[in-house]
Amino acid sequence: MPAQDFSHSIARLSNLTKRYGGVTAVDDINLDIRRGEILALLGPNGAGKTTSVNLLLGLAQPSAGKTELFGQSPHSVEVRRRIGVMLQDARLAGQARVREVIALYAGYYPEPMSVRETLELAGIEDIAERPVNKLSGGQKQRLMFALAVCGNPELLFLDEPTAGLDVEARRALWETVRTLAEDGRTIVLTTHYLEEADALADRIVVITRGRIAATGSPAEIKRSVAQRRIRCVTRIPVPQLETLPGVSAVARIGEQVEIVSARPEPVVYKLLQMDSTLHDLEVGGARLEEAFIALTGNHTTEKAA
Repeated sequence: MPAQDFSHSIARLSNLTKRYGGVTAVDDINLDIRRGEILALLGPNGAGKTTSVNLLLGLAQPSAGKTELFGQSPHSVEVRRRIGVMLQDARLAGQARVREVIALYAGYYPEPMSVRETLELAGIEDIAERPVNKLSGGQKQRLMFALAVCGNPELLFLDEPTAGLDVEARRALWETVRTLAEDGRTIVLTTHYLEEADALADRIVVITRGRIAATGSPAEIKRSVAQRRIRCVTRIPVPQLETLPGVSAVARIGEQVEIVSARPEPVVYKLLQMDSTLHDLEVGGARLEEAFIALTGNHTTEKAA
């Protein structure tokens, strides 16, 4: 895998604010998107991540601040020829065949991929001759991805790209996204699948209440949360474990129990004192889900409005 160059900004949000009446959806955000990275935007419903993307794409006008793509206005024709966009609210209908729709979209770009390359990349060669109005939800999702990449873009925006896909199709799309990034493309990903962000992103930006709450690699985001996880097989009842000093949560997972604590060492010492038969002991860091909850106060990653 070639070394990635994250030293140059390819897109920028500068003191960006967006208000809808008395509601501030985006509140003075500053963000550089680096050339060659996969950037994941995470946030609870209404946090401002989709609004930020819409502002960056020129689909909405900021109340204050500005956005730039390749150092230019997002409304520039030259800019639009260098980006690909997959949005959740896009709609496809009609009797045109998949191959025909891709050829039509590719015609808007100066150096597009061939239809064959696009079909292969999106994994939809088998439905190339199928009318769009005969596609399943998952097939339409993969076609939307194909339309986003057919122009051979330098910068790719993917809004919930694996929504509605089964596990196998989701994993296949992850591999495709990694391949695109390895080819030097910059990818901005919004997703409510924390596992997806953890698996794909070079950098995660957590947005809540219109502001950036944290930014860093998945490992850095997880390390920002003090909580640690203790897993073991023990005879100690869950209610008794919950009363131990320093324990913030306990859950039973099959034969094991999982204990969450900011200071795991004293908890482990106490466990070994209480149960001489305790075994399969593991101590690990926080998961991205726990970091997300700690940073946003939200227990789910819903689709942003």
